[in-house]
Amino acid sequence: MTQRLSACLRQAISERVLEPGSRLPASRDLARELQVARNTVSNAYEQLRIEGYVQARVGSGTFVADAAPEQLLHAPRLSGRQRALASEPYPQPLVRLADRAQRVLAQASAAPQQWGAFMPGVPDVSEFPREVYARILNRLWRHAPPQMLTYGTQAHVTALQKALAAHLRVARSVQCQPEQILITEGVHQAIDLAARVLVNPGEHVWMEEPGYWGIANVLRMSEGIAIHGMKVDGEGMVLEPQAPVPSLICTTPSHQYPLGSVMSLARRKALLAYARKVGAWIVEDDYDSEFRFSGSPVPSMQGLELNAPVIYVGTFSKTLFPGLRVGYMVLPQGLVEPMQRMHAEMYREGHQITHQALAELMEGGHYAAHIRRMRVLYARRREHLLQLVQRYLGDEFMPGHDSQAGLHLVLPLPAHVDDQLLTKRLSEAGVLARPLSQYYVGPDARKGLLLGYASVSEAQMQLAFFTLVQVLRKQLAPTA
Repeated sequence: MTQRLSACLRQAISERVLEPGSRLPASRDLARELQVARNTVSNAYEQLRIEGYVQARVGSGTFVADAAPEQLLHAPRLSGRQRALASEPYPQPLVRLADRAQRVLAQASAAPQQWGAFMPGVPDVSEFPREVYARILNRLWRHAPPQMLTYGTQAHVTALQKALAAHLRVARSVQCQPEQILITEGVHQAIDLAARVLVNPGEHVWMEEPGYWGIANVLRMSEGIAIHGMKVDGEGMVLEPQAPVPSLICTTPSHQYPLGSVMSLARRKALLAYARKVGAWIVEDDYDSEFRFSGSPVPSMQGLELNAPVIYVGTFSKTLFPGLRVGYMVLPQGLVEPMQRMHAEMYREGHQITHQALAELMEGGHYAAHIRRMRVLYARRREHLLQLVQRYLGDEFMPGHDSQAGLHLVLPLPAHVDDQLLTKRLSEAGVLARPLSQYYVGPDARKGLLLGYASVSEAQMQLAFFTLVQVLRKQLAPTA
């Protein structure tokens, strides 16, 4: 009854049946007339007062407000002179982007679509154990204390740090204690933090050539950092004595991105020795090492030597799903305190319930079981894609580095093929891929396509591949 009476009076005021400034009946009188309880009328008046429709004056009664709330939502009527001024053209504000922002936008590679054949780097998110995860999340949300809903802090060891330390020691031979792990919002934030803390303007950063475009763009946003591309061969990053001395070395030794080679033990030892000699830090991006389909797992570079000058970086984007936006850094002891403080100052920690849910997913064995199941699935899909390449394109299009790992293959292309134009034509035909040339910092870019197989069923893969072959053959055909 209170709601019905409030709605009736609200409508009467909005339609000016009750004029501004008019007095409403006393609550006792209106209650008697409507044959309802006086509290019903009093509560309706109070609700209208809160909403701004009426004003209560002590000793005088309740009056309709001079302006109903709806009137405040509409622009006032303009005079002829005001309308003339409003119609005069004004120039758009001058947009001036910082030089570094323009450089990044010129190299922007984030695709508008992130799901489908053959988007590289994307796992099959439909296989994620969402029911288990949802049960954990629901329980945590129901009983979440205030501390889990405010800004987080990594000053104290959390359940996720403990679970990650236990997992990494066994699965990746990483030498670490829980307090050495810093939780981030993905690899991009980890690289950004490392560059800001460890590299001064004018200093150099090495990254692989070709290498992950996301790292290159993050580094471009750090003022004054010089990026130097280091060539990659079958043994990983090639050490060049004549290259400028770096402060930071970014590498993917367990599965080079994007070409797929594995850094040899000799090359790892040499890189570690060089970093110690010049006082550089190595960022080891171990983005998808869990998915190796033959042979023994390749241990991390971080675990090769005690107190190695290595910042080990990992993510849940490939093992679970990218939208989770949770990554981590394993920091050398000397970097733990400054990195934690800088992370808190720059980014403000949070997502504590998500972190707790991930910890429980790991502690319950669900995470390891999911990785084992997906490893079998991805191996089968990878083999199917290789068979399609072999059967319909031939040996010249087979990947150069067959490391039996990862979530994508590189389809090499002849030098005269414009892989970026080819990618555009494929997108128009409904097939997603990435051009290999966009992963190079320097001008000597090889041509190819990155084809992701993890998120594509065999049936979808076959149809998409036939489309790819048709579009590719048009690009390969000689022009008249």
